[in-house]
Amino acid sequence: MGFAMDENDIPEQVDHGRRRFLSTAGTAALAVGAAELGMTGSAEAQAGRARRAGQPAVMPGTKASFGPVKQVKAGLLNVGYVTAGPAGGRPVILMHGFPYDIHSYAGVAPLLAADGYRVIVPYIRGHGTTSFLSSATPRSGEQAAFALDTIALMDALKIDKAIMAGYDWGSRTGDVIAALWPARCKALVSVGGYLITNLAANKMPLPPKAEWAWWYQYYFAIERGVLGLTQYRHDLGELIWKFNSPTWHFDPATYDRTAAAFNNPDYVPIVIGNYRWRLSLVRTQPQYASIEDRLQQTPVIAVPTITIDGEYDPFTRPGHGAAYRDKFSGKYKHETLPVGHNVPQEAPRAFAEAVMKADSL
Repeated sequence: MGFAMDENDIPEQVDHGRRRFLSTAGTAALAVGAAELGMTGSAEAQAGRARRAGQPAVMPGTKASFGPVKQVKAGLLNVGYVTAGPAGGRPVILMHGFPYDIHSYAGVAPLLAADGYRVIVPYIRGHGTTSFLSSATPRSGEQAAFALDTIALMDALKIDKAIMAGYDWGSRTGDVIAALWPARCKALVSVGGYLITNLAANKMPLPPKAEWAWWYQYYFAIERGVLGLTQYRHDLGELIWKFNSPTWHFDPATYDRTAAAFNNPDYVPIVIGNYRWRLSLVRTQPQYASIEDRLQQTPVIAVPTITIDGEYDPFTRPGHGAAYRDKFSGKYKHETLPVGHNVPQEAPRAFAEAVMKADSL
């Protein structure tokens, strides 16, 4: 179903160069990871063990970790980010969501770097080492803010156009940029499909089972939820991970590595602000009003796009992408993977291949 996890099952439309890349991805990707990302341990030894076991060299929940985080002033933020691949490669921006961080892409980045892409993975506002340049800046969590943050990062890194790829909040950010600033988006990979928030539609109730899945959204709407996120941010995030990805058996170290990013002083106001804005409990900030006016018209996305659904993601809508197909007017493909919500970390090879396929649409 969807992307195969074995290189022998790669669709015929993937060119032979891509096939050769995937067949050697374990050794090449881990070697690049060791050099570019500071992966711990012996890359060649890990690749060899994986080959002997008949498994992908980059496994879901890999212990691979990024090297030193870089910082750059971009727009309202001092953005923390990591890079991989050649400086002159085709740019790809990989965007995480909540409650996640850059390590969702620890297995994806070296695969793309090995194929010549310039990979940028930023901490979004309120996470990791990303901070606000001014204490007076409102800690907004609305969708326009994340999109402008990403564009500002591109400007700071002198990137005119990039492939946008993400899941969760990262999908929404990619969707917004692709819809409103298509000149900055070479192609799009969006887990969950079309996730641009329509505030009027978001006021309508969902079927009870779907509402239950969003329990934390309503928890964050009350002061008890603010106190709970502040005091129990680690445990709350872990609970959401387990619910979002019921078939992914990550270990404590994998989660703890990401949870460290939640200690950012702006984490709570950004998370609370995001969900309260989506429920129309807080108003759109004036500086984002004109952008939100356009987004509330549910603009169609025309850039080449691959959408991905996780088969076991509790937020996947039925119909294998049919629910949002009419929101994409350009070259388009849809895939379903046998994983949960955190697609790039649960299926890094399939996600990396989606980026490369979107680039060639």
